[in-house]
Amino acid sequence: MTDITKNAIAPPRSFLSQDAIQVFYRLLAALLICAVLAVLSDSFLSLGNILNVLRQASLTFFIASGLTLVVLTAGLDLSVGANVALSACIAGTVIHTTGSPALGILTGLACGGIVGLLNGIMVTALRIPSFIATYGMLWVLNGLTYWYMAGETLHGFPAGFRQIGSGYLFGLPIPVYLLLVFLGIGTFFAQRTIWGQEIYAIGANPVAARLSGIPVARRLLLVYAVSGTMAGLASIIFLSRLNSAEADIGESLTLPAIAAVLIGGTSLFGGVGTVFGTFIGALILTLVLNGMNLLSVSANWQPLVTGVIVILAVWLDMKTRRRAQ
Repeated sequence: MTDITKNAIAPPRSFLSQDAIQVFYRLLAALLICAVLAVLSDSFLSLGNILNVLRQASLTFFIASGLTLVVLTAGLDLSVGANVALSACIAGTVIHTTGSPALGILTGLACGGIVGLLNGIMVTALRIPSFIATYGMLWVLNGLTYWYMAGETLHGFPAGFRQIGSGYLFGLPIPVYLLLVFLGIGTFFAQRTIWGQEIYAIGANPVAARLSGIPVARRLLLVYAVSGTMAGLASIIFLSRLNSAEADIGESLTLPAIAAVLIGGTSLFGGVGTVFGTFIGALILTLVLNGMNLLSVSANWQPLVTGVIVILAVWLDMKTRRRAQ
């Protein structure tokens, strides 16, 4: 790597960085929501409800974590939910056909990664804006999934496989352990590796990043492939959790994942945000929806509340950016 490239890449973010301060504020918001819900509902602090919140937040995080890297480059992946659906259906078919959960897991991960790579190729080689490329991919994947499933539903998977999404270990849901593992990996990759710093540099100024020697196209291929692979991982978790797969399994997953990324402080303009912030965003979103359920608020209001939260998150991001200029 040249000296110019090294100088163009920001040093690893410290605990007192602006990103860390934003995460701290969001953590305080999550704690405040917890305090309010604890007062309003006697059921909120029950062990079963807390474990349910952690499980649901982890499922959102698996999709949102890979998406975070895409948004850090000022891109967007709208196909993650459809990717989950296709990957889950193909993985479920492989498990039913071969009787091998391991082969099904590898198939789901590979399917998700290939879709992500195709997104990256459209963005880099064909120079299609990420919004258009992944929106088109969403419809392609939906069509393929509905054609592949032909209205059928797969169900009844091996008990060992089902433990991935619904099992417990030492009293904690297994998805929570997986969350901790990938939260650590994602945070280390983004904050403490040269590749991660290059991703931030691309999001901050892609032209300057290219002129400084950063292989922009290869890094974009990487982030879209990672986003797709994490969608593939999420497909395995959902498949084992639900013990079934059908064509519409991913239709409600994309917008909450995007919401978690934005609520967590990752800027749509790129270059600002953290994977840990996305985890806090997923937790905040889950807490709000869980609180509405506990307070018997109609489910019809949940999309409205989610939309308002996303709008506020983007508005705060824009205000912060204007003050920084």
